[in-house]
Parts: sequence; structure tokens; C-alpha cells
Amino acid sequence: MDIFGKIKEKLTNEFIDIVEWLDYTDDTIAHRFERYQNEIKNGAKLIVREGQTAVFVNEGQLADVFTPGTYDLTTQNLPILTTLKGWKYGFNSPFKAEVYFVNTHLFTDEKWGTKNPITLSDDRFGLVEIRAFGTYAFKISDAGKFIVDIVSTDSNFTNFEINEHLKSLIATRFTDTVGEANLPIELYAANTSELSETCREVMKPEFLSVGISLEKFYIENVSMPEDLKKEIFEYSRIDKLDLDKLTKFKTAKAIEAAAKNEGGTAGAGMGMGMGFVLAQQMGGMMTGAPQANIQMGNQQQAGSFPPPMPASVQYFYAVNGTQQGPVSFEQLQALFAGRTINRDSLVWKQGMTSWTALKEVEELKSFLGGSTPPPLPTE
Repeated sequence: MDIFGKIKEKLTNEFIDIVEWLDYTDDTIAHRFERYQNEIKNGAKLIVREGQTAVFVNEGQLADVFTPGTYDLTTQNLPILTTLKGWKYGFNSPFKAEVYFVNTHLFTDEKWGTKNPITLSDDRFGLVEIRAFGTYAFKISDAGKFIVDIVSTDSNFTNFEINEHLKSLIATRFTDTVGEANLPIELYAANTSELSETCREVMKPEFLSVGISLEKFYIENVSMPEDLKKEIFEYSRIDKLDLDKLTKFKTAKAIEAAAKNEGGTAGAGMGMGMGFVLAQQMGGMMTGAPQANIQMGNQQQAGSFPPPMPASVQYFYAVNGTQQGPVSFEQLQALFAGRTINRDSLVWKQGMTSWTALKEVEELKSFLGGSTPPPLPTE
């Protein structure tokens, strides 16, 4: 290049009259205005578009910050930079300063997740492990603080660079929040909305400390090991069942198991005994009041109506050191047949002075077998 070309390039690049940044990307958070060997002319125009903030930095010190608009760069519009430069009476020569444009629009659909399982303590299931993932949205709320604390001298700062830091912060605060929530383990997946809002409120101050506003935070899923899921589902089902229904369910299962063992006399006897109990229970459920009234009327007409039934005796029993009941004689028999209780299980009824082993209670000895029913009456 000849001497005239160099002079022309120097004159062309000597001053910059317009300071602006057109963002053609969707992931840039901060961009440093490039001006290789250039100076900004006194009176140059600064154009800050919507969704942007312009930050002037002088030798590592934060100077002036401009929101959207068009400005003439003079001592009146650069009061802090003027003070830092020592321009007491204005200036007419070009000046040097680093200019950063910061995107202030909302960055959405950012992903987060726990890298390792979170260990929690549950009253019923002991120590359990969960994982979680979701999305969040943020924007730059204090461009000056963000440039000084995060961007520093990076000429083109993207959301990829800040996301690793933010995801680590989110995972740490999420772990603290769920640990302090002390919810039953099955409620974490059922209360993601409430938990998401709580986590956002906890994290907001730390985001703001570096000039970032956490606008949205969502927990999309809380997962746990499959064996823990099965335990929770089983516990939930049992918790919804009352004792009577549970007894009938176990009795039906025992009958089904006994029916498969047709070759064993003991199994056949157990099946017959439990079948008798279940037939009584099912008959009581399926027979409606109108049908019962018809039968009673027929018996009265035939002169064979039995006397009133005595009051049913109610029994209490112990399982794993915990009192259960009360249940009727038939229900207790079904519990014995289904092996929920055994001959050594403690039982008690009104009139007994203390808990007694089932095998020692006279009317319950029939559960143990060896009794033969009387012959059927002949017509």
C-alpha cells in the first residue's frame, strides 16, 4: 500500500461517528463494540435499540450506562466518563473507551437438571434418592454490574458461557430447598408448581447479585428409582383400604392359593374353612334388605323364625407389636386363615383381664383344626 493509501485509511479510521450494534444472533448476551485503531469522535451518535443497553468502561472502571435511545456523545451525556478522564471544561478531541452492548431481552427455554441424585430423608421410607430437571428464563436487569462481574473483557459473551454457572447455582439451591421443604416423598412430583415458585424466590437474590433477573423457573419432572415408586404405590393403596376390605382381599387370595394345592388335605381343609367364611361375608354384602325381609316373612309363616342373634363379640389382635381391630369372630378367623395372625398372636375381647395367645382362648381353638362338625339333621 502506498503512502497515500495509508494516509487515506488513517483518516477514514481515525474517527467513529456512529456507535451501534446490530445483533444477528439469538444467543449473544454482551458484545464489545469493535474499533481497531479507532477513536470515538466527540459528538458522535450512540444508537441503542430496544432490548439493548450500552455500557461504557474506562480502564476497567464502569462509567456511563445508556438505555434505548439516540445520544450525542458529549461531556453532558458522559458525566461519569468525563470525571474519570478529567475533562473539566469539555473536550474537542476524540476519546477512547470500551463500549459494550448488552442484550436485555428475555432468554427462554434454558435447560437445567441435577447431575447427581439428591438424597432425602423420609419418615416412612428412610433415605431416598430423587432427580429433577426443568427449564428457566432470565434477562439482564443490571447491565453495568453484569459487565463488571461476569463479562469482564470478553468481546462476545453468549448465554452458553453463563448457563454452566447458572445451572450449577440452580442445582445447589434446588437441593437446599427440597431438603428444607420436608415434604412426604410422594408429594414432590405432585407439587411441582408450588415447589417451582418457592425455588425461584430462593434463587432470585443470588441471580440479582450479578445483574441477572430470574424471570421463570419450572420443575418439569421429579424422578425416583423404580423400586421406590413401587413401594410408594403399594403404601398408597394400603393406606386407602380399610381393615375389612383388606381382610376380604387377603382371604380371596388365600382361597385362590389353596385351590391350586388340590392334592394336599390340609390345603383343601383350609380352602373349605376360608370359603365358608368368605361365603358368609359375601352373602351379607350381596343380599339386600328387601330380600332379607321376604325371607323373614316366609320363616315367620312357617313357624321356624329363630330367636334374636346374640350381640357379636369384637376382638382386638396384635401384629408386629401394634394393636389392630376390633373385628368380628368371622373376620378374625379369616385373618388366621390368611396367615395375618397365627396361634401365638395375642388377642383380647371385653371381659378378658389381659392379652392372651389365640391358642389359649377357648372359642378360638376351633381355628387350629381337629374339630369335627356334628352330623347334618335328617328330614
